[in-house]
Amino acid sequence: MTLSGRYRVALDIGGTFTDVVAYDEQTGTFSVAKSSTTDHDLVEGVLSALDQVVDAPEAIGFLVHGTTQGLNALLQRRGERVLLLATEGLGDVFHIARGSRGSLYDLHYRKPTPLVPLSDIVEIGGRLDARGTELAPLDEQALRKAAGRVRDAGISAVAVAFLFSYLDPKHELFAERILREELGDDVAITLSHRIAREWREYERTSSAVTDAYIAPTVRRYLRRFDEQLRGRGLDVPIHIMQSSGGVATAAAAREYALSTLLSGPVGCTMGGVALAKQLDRPNLVCVDMGGTSFDVSLVVDNEPEVVSETQLEGFPLLLPVVEIHTVGAGGGSIAYAEGGGLRVGPASAGAVPGPACYGRGGTSPTVTDANLVLGRLIPDSFSGGRMTLDRGLAEAAVSRLADELGMSTVQLAGGIVEVVNATMAQAIRTLTVARGISPRDFSLVAVGGAGALHAVHLARELDIAEVLVPPNAGTFSAWGMLSTDFRHDGSRPFLTTVDAGAMAKLPEMLAEMSVEGSQMLDAQGVEESLRSVSYALDLRYVDQAYTLTVPLTGMDETRSPEFAAAIAQRFHDAHKRRYGHANVGAPVECVTIRATAVGDIGSSRAAAAPVETTRSVPAPAGTAEVVFDGVPMATEIHHRDELPLGAEVRGPAIVLEATTTNVIPPGAALRVDASGTLVINVREDS
Repeated sequence: MTLSGRYRVALDIGGTFTDVVAYDEQTGTFSVAKSSTTDHDLVEGVLSALDQVVDAPEAIGFLVHGTTQGLNALLQRRGERVLLLATEGLGDVFHIARGSRGSLYDLHYRKPTPLVPLSDIVEIGGRLDARGTELAPLDEQALRKAAGRVRDAGISAVAVAFLFSYLDPKHELFAERILREELGDDVAITLSHRIAREWREYERTSSAVTDAYIAPTVRRYLRRFDEQLRGRGLDVPIHIMQSSGGVATAAAAREYALSTLLSGPVGCTMGGVALAKQLDRPNLVCVDMGGTSFDVSLVVDNEPEVVSETQLEGFPLLLPVVEIHTVGAGGGSIAYAEGGGLRVGPASAGAVPGPACYGRGGTSPTVTDANLVLGRLIPDSFSGGRMTLDRGLAEAAVSRLADELGMSTVQLAGGIVEVVNATMAQAIRTLTVARGISPRDFSLVAVGGAGALHAVHLARELDIAEVLVPPNAGTFSAWGMLSTDFRHDGSRPFLTTVDAGAMAKLPEMLAEMSVEGSQMLDAQGVEESLRSVSYALDLRYVDQAYTLTVPLTGMDETRSPEFAAAIAQRFHDAHKRRYGHANVGAPVECVTIRATAVGDIGSSRAAAAPVETTRSVPAPAGTAEVVFDGVPMATEIHHRDELPLGAEVRGPAIVLEATTTNVIPPGAALRVDASGTLVINVREDS
């Protein structure tokens, strides 16, 4: 795509800091900046960071933004009131759900409270059968009456989820037309077949309701965000990071709010994909520790782990999403006593008041305060020297809790770090060990403002040999957003046995989906030469409840007489890898067809420079007393931008940079590789 301005810019608004990365098309260089997130007006924090790296908004040629507005609205139950329209006789589907417990052995399990109460579910007459054939026309009078209720009650969102609409959406489309006639464009209307044209009534309804619940919040935010930046001179479309790992225009995101749920965290994973290819390390565990949360994702064979279904807050969601596991463990996570023991998180001090050491009125001890007490943060070098931490306030906050638990201040600080490390290690195990994946086969990529503080300890706990800290690790998620592409995911139901006769219809259906994807990329302004489409099938053994997504090599293979046998064998192999067994003689059936259209947004890579390496290390900038395993140790302090390529530093050491702090404990060694990435061998004798 052709850019009208000089800079490609990515914005990542977190709970504590707002990160900006700008790529200069003329010089081939990156600039980064951080500012405190301004909850009262998020654009204020964006502009504060943007002013540090870009001359003026009109100099921006491409802008992508990761937002957590939809996610926060769901997590904090701040979404809008939704009226759900369901097929007559099926109004209870959303509340009955699957009837299963989240955990069989959790005696305190509570079923999530549905986002729509039964009183706000309206049944509409009209019916399709299991083949999509109309049995009874939709009740227009009931629709107009429901619209009147929306208008009279001031409801701002409607979700429409009719039975078998994934086979034929004509009833939902008719409902939309009537609702628009009655309500105009002020009410958000979500049709379930547009969110997920897939089987399973409850899951599709849940996805539609969640989209409707967050849509007004997301749309208001994106509209205001666009207006404010445009009023300051921006003259290009704003793009939004999607949960799938691709980007879309803000206009498209407003119509599909659900796609933005993991918009912020997914940037880390996509940056990991770019880093894996750059460093020839195809398998990575990516961890992003910010001020509020800790996000874990995997890169396997140079690709992100994208799944077609996820669950959030107990609600199933049918949408393509990079698999990310998040826990409330960040630099701002608050430590407290409970039942005579120490707890850390998930509550966070956020940006305001923030940790006690920020001097903004916070009094609760946090992980950042504990690291400062242990000497692992240098007070006058935090955030590149733009912020000075108050060690006295940190010690006072930690000391109060230490007295309550009968510990010394340093002991409690060490305990806080150990507890949060245990929480993060368990989060990594959830995506690896719990799924039969050995972490030792991966490298650990540590990013975010606090990731490199804890990374070596996490790697040792999980028997991972090396930690990678890329340049500008504290703004890595924003950098990752510049390393992805336009993406549109489509799905169609195709319930049939996998045999030569039934699969003969597949090429025609894939061709139709390819056209649909191309039309979406047309709307994004992507040139035809920069597009590609990939395909996959959701397959299962007959009578199984759930499927595995099996990729195709291309459309041409579906025309081969041997295709049915080949794809069945591919499914058997995938089943064996995932579950440890396969039933090769059992019949296989297809449930869903998937097509992913991708458009290249262009390169954002640093200009190549002559590579000169050396093992020599400049004299340390100073020393500090840092506590490791309860023992104070004299520790060298280095500045990352003063370490030449090839330089080696042995622990204990602290390496400072503008966006994070790297802690190298005793027994670990750091090397600066040819790309400028810090490669940390977590055990020198390994």
